[in-house]
Amino acid sequence: MPGVTSAASHDHPERALLDRIEEYYDAIPRHAARVEDHGPLTLFVREGQGWPFYARPTRGRPGPLEAADVQKVRARQRELGIPESFEWVAETTPTLRTAAEEAGLVVHEHPLMVLDPGTPAAALPALPTLPGNISVRIVGADDPILPSALAVPHLAFAEPGTHVGQAGTTQLAEAADGCVADGTVERLALRIRAGLTAVAAAVENGAALATGQHQPLAGISEIVGVGTLPAARRRGLGLAVTAELVADARSRGAATVFLSAGDHDVARIYARLGFREIGTALIAEPAETAE
Repeated sequence: MPGVTSAASHDHPERALLDRIEEYYDAIPRHAARVEDHGPLTLFVREGQGWPFYARPTRGRPGPLEAADVQKVRARQRELGIPESFEWVAETTPTLRTAAEEAGLVVHEHPLMVLDPGTPAAALPALPTLPGNISVRIVGADDPILPSALAVPHLAFAEPGTHVGQAGTTQLAEAADGCVADGTVERLALRIRAGLTAVAAAVENGAALATGQHQPLAGISEIVGVGTLPAARRRGLGLAVTAELVADARSRGAATVFLSAGDHDVARIYARLGFREIGTALIAEPAETAE
């Protein structure tokens, strides 16, 4: 999440880590997006198919943001037919929240958590023992598990929270077929081969029940998209997948591993692996999108 450096960020006790995360967030979309400069805001526009990007504060551009800045970018997003979405870190760009809300957007808070640099995987707390028929592994580009691994988050995020939900293996098979048909599997396979994304999955009977990804870049990696098939929740699978992602990120040279938790209940789960909260990740979107 690139941000405008402010006095608040200089005074923050986690300034060094937040600065590293800012650099990462500014760099990570650039390999797959066209970058548009809108003064204090930068708009990343997806090149090709895939999840759309968003607007963020322009890195290294000091000064407060105003509602007019947000409205200008929203107009451009509407012109391009892409979501009117903004993402940033509260502690590094404190003025953007007021500007976004005055521009009519709804702002969502997510705990920003980090596993301290240098924390060895061996120092992580022991995980719950999984049933013998479940394995957790990194998924290769040609692994037959990949379609279901990429389908799980779609079902997980459609039923948010940590409660046991309705979607199960039948819905998973349908969603996996959809990921093959729409090119998602092919795109992620290319990213896996290029070393841009790593995927981990908890696997049972040839299907992924929980999955997640991390995206390594220059000694830092963000864990994203961790989700468990709703019908398979409360078995420790998401935690096991996260631990596998941490180990893989460290094996690729990532000293700093971080993530944004969905809410404070989810943050408490990640805290069991040693992640600690260092700030707040914010997402702003129109009210009709947030509903």
